[in-house]
Amino acid sequence: MKLAKYETNTGEVGVGAVVGEQLAPLALNDEYASLTDILEAEAPGQIASELMSSGQQLPLAGVKLLPPIDAQEVWAAGVTYTRSKTARMEESEAAASCYDRVYASPRPELFMKATPHRVSGPGQALRIREDAEWNVPEPELTLVMNTRMQLVGFTIGNDMSSRDIEGDNPLYLPQAKVYNQCAGLGPWITLATAMPPRNEIGIALAIRRDGQVVFDGQTGIDQLARTFEELIGWLARDNSFPTGVMLMTGTGIVPDSDFTLHPGDLVDITIDGIGTLSNPIVQG
Repeated sequence: MKLAKYETNTGEVGVGAVVGEQLAPLALNDEYASLTDILEAEAPGQIASELMSSGQQLPLAGVKLLPPIDAQEVWAAGVTYTRSKTARMEESEAAASCYDRVYASPRPELFMKATPHRVSGPGQALRIREDAEWNVPEPELTLVMNTRMQLVGFTIGNDMSSRDIEGDNPLYLPQAKVYNQCAGLGPWITLATAMPPRNEIGIALAIRRDGQVVFDGQTGIDQLARTFEELIGWLARDNSFPTGVMLMTGTGIVPDSDFTLHPGDLVDITIDGIGTLSNPIVQG
């Protein structure tokens, strides 16, 4: 089952189950009043099915999809694919050994990526910083956890990155990663029980400029150097998330060093079992 947040043309915001090209609104109530409440349930899919018993459906094309997040923090993991390790080492000779060591270390790189107001949903703009000259998208399978740190679903994440800022000094990582409209999430959450086997989950990135593809690439979760459980376990150490948390798992698709995003580009990320997240790029 896929769960989406949406807004109708009259401004009504709700939660719905995606059924093909239709959206079945959920009849939220005092017990299950939000997407977070449903994800917190012992059986989210069963609860969602019960809340959609009215049979009403809306065309997906007739609603505005919102980022599938309420008050959760968004975190990210770095250097989890060989390609991302190589790219990070290319950014800075001074930092190369750090990235090489963290790839092989038991402790992963984990960092805060975004709070909800910095997140863009499907069709909403993502931003490149005005003070950066080398900017790239990072397509990432994103884990959705409830307050008990149980993996309840998956969504698509775009971990936007200013590579020249980070490459100048690894201590600038927060500025390279965290700013307004720095993270894309969506188009919905696929519950964990509805996802394909992990080694069959493919990820594809396509960047279009003036209608033409200027970069594309593919990878798969079978290339991920760490397990989901390993990443979740480290994130949960000495940490709590009162409304749940989302964790981007790193990228295995990195454009060449001579590529940078331009305002007006369209970034499409497709992940098996979920769908496609599309975001236009703006600056300023």
